[in-house]
Amino acid sequence: MSKQKKSIDKLLESLQDRAKELNCLYQVEGILREPNVKMNDAIMRIAQAIPPGWQYPDICMAKIVLEEKTWTSPEFHETEWVQSADIVAGDIVVGTVSVYYTKEMPECDEGPFLKEERKLIHTIADCIGHHIVHQKMLHIISEWESSRKDDSGITHEEWRVVLRMLKQTDYNLYTSMARKMLNHLCWSGVPEAESLLQTFISPDEVAEDERPADWNQPHQIRSLGFTTELSTAVIKIAADNLNDEEILNLIQKWIQEDKLSFLVQVVNRNLSLSDVADAIRRYYHLTTEEPDIESPNKRGIEVSLIRRFLSDQLQYINVAKHYIEISDFYHLLNNVIFTSGSHGKLGGKSAGLFLAAQILQKKAEDTPLLSNVKVPRTFYVTSDVLLHFMHYNNFDEAVEQKYKPLNQVRFEYPHIVQTFKSARFPEDIVKGLSVALDDFGNRPLIVRSSSLLEDRIGSAFSGKYKSLFLANQGSKQRRLEALMDAIAEVYASTFGPDPIEYRAERG
Repeated sequence: MSKQKKSIDKLLESLQDRAKELNCLYQVEGILREPNVKMNDAIMRIAQAIPPGWQYPDICMAKIVLEEKTWTSPEFHETEWVQSADIVAGDIVVGTVSVYYTKEMPECDEGPFLKEERKLIHTIADCIGHHIVHQKMLHIISEWESSRKDDSGITHEEWRVVLRMLKQTDYNLYTSMARKMLNHLCWSGVPEAESLLQTFISPDEVAEDERPADWNQPHQIRSLGFTTELSTAVIKIAADNLNDEEILNLIQKWIQEDKLSFLVQVVNRNLSLSDVADAIRRYYHLTTEEPDIESPNKRGIEVSLIRRFLSDQLQYINVAKHYIEISDFYHLLNNVIFTSGSHGKLGGKSAGLFLAAQILQKKAEDTPLLSNVKVPRTFYVTSDVLLHFMHYNNFDEAVEQKYKPLNQVRFEYPHIVQTFKSARFPEDIVKGLSVALDDFGNRPLIVRSSSLLEDRIGSAFSGKYKSLFLANQGSKQRRLEALMDAIAEVYASTFGPDPIEYRAERG
């Protein structure tokens, strides 16, 4: 009984600690959410609200340092028992939140402090950092809106506002913009930019530049640290030598390329289709309202996505890269059915139909007659679902059919068909097919094969695999069962005598 009572007491004590922490956090968030709250008043009140949230509030003190100013709780003095967290605003450490105990207490997770208190102090520091960024953003926007136009109605330099926002919210991206601008100015032959670059190069590096062009020793690595002063100097040179529209276009291009960076990491790794799809959706939502800007990085990603989802044939890629964009893959993926760990792609017929639809859509802008060409509503099942379906039903031995004599294949084929039609589909594929039926309604359907080998140069496979017509009528369950039955029969046709003979003839 005593053990049970101790256990209950410990649980209650833990719950009381969590309640104190939550109350502290609610107070901090409430202070920062108050309209028109002054920063000095807010930070002072937060410093006073922190001690009651810790395990030993009676001997707890708090100190907040922010941009060379300090706020403390009453009767504050520093001790050796301290827990701290950095306040970060726009990727820059602008201050710290510190909690002190006035005397030694029993050891816990981090000295006398609990691990939950570590999370709490980080959360408080993050709240303050986000509030600072938000306030600076509001100030910048207010200034911009109040002075956006002068009496003549001419719009002021909007690009300066963009850079100021970047400086406050994403300092690394801000310095990256400045570095790219310096490169652009130097490559454009702007003398001031070249002179600025020389001031940050050591004498040894200058001597290295004076070597003959055929000098065969490796060049030294140049470490050009981009300080705020250097970034400011670059921006001034840009303002003196480029017009506002040029600068704004360059900044927009580089910001979009920065957003592309995570997509580059995804498409160049052997990740699942689901991971790639998530990255494409993220990029689409980040850029959906921005102007479309061409860049070599974007074109490279589009080609990689064509290889990943559609085809690795050069003839196909050389045509597709002129008509298929990243946003097209976003819309395509809404109609693709695949397993959670899929690494598959669309088959030849699917890839051809998708490319044809994109060509018609793009060409219709210049040729209105093409806008009347109808493209059937289509859902695509990835190429590896067949293997997943077979493995799910223990049909792995079916692949041995292609090594058997043709007469035996022909004799066994009806049995293969019935075995496939009696099989079950994995749950995630059933859900995908159900979504497709909801989209189609009760319209008639055609279930068509789309092998990776179909509709390629030198191997059309015309009529070798099944294509089946479905009336698609009746209840949802009945229509779903008919659809799965048709897909299973199309899958079985992969092991029919005609396609096996056709593949053997072409090696």
